[in-house]
Amino acid sequence: MSESVRAFFDDLTHSGGRMLRQVSGSVRFDLAHARGVDHWLVTIDQGRITVSQGGAVEADTVIGADETLFLRMAHGEIKPLSAWLRNDFTADGEFRFVIMLERLFAPPKGAHHPRVAAMLPSADDREPA
Repeated sequence: MSESVRAFFDDLTHSGGRMLRQVSGSVRFDLAHARGVDHWLVTIDQGRITVSQGGAVEADTVIGADETLFLRMAHGEIKPLSAWLRNDFTADGEFRFVIMLERLFAPPKGAHHPRVAAMLPSADDREPA
């Protein structure tokens, strides 16, 4: 297990996921790496997040991914739903938690809330250099 994965899950318990107040359930991440597979259980109770590491316990949804891909999603380099549609990772269980991954992981770099993005000048509004 990499320290980056541990840091992601530690941060998740402290900062919580984005927009998860109405979510309850569990997601197990089975992260494959050169030394084997690590199992991380994320439990969400009305937005409160707890994380445990250990065996392959039951969960509402099980996500199977390569550790490198997981970290790219965690850092906002890859959108989880797009990665799932490309079969970059597997998901078994309740589909709503696959959709919820977008809220757990960081937004893509340079992303803005839609209201903020609407106020930013477009390329058409800028004067030529």
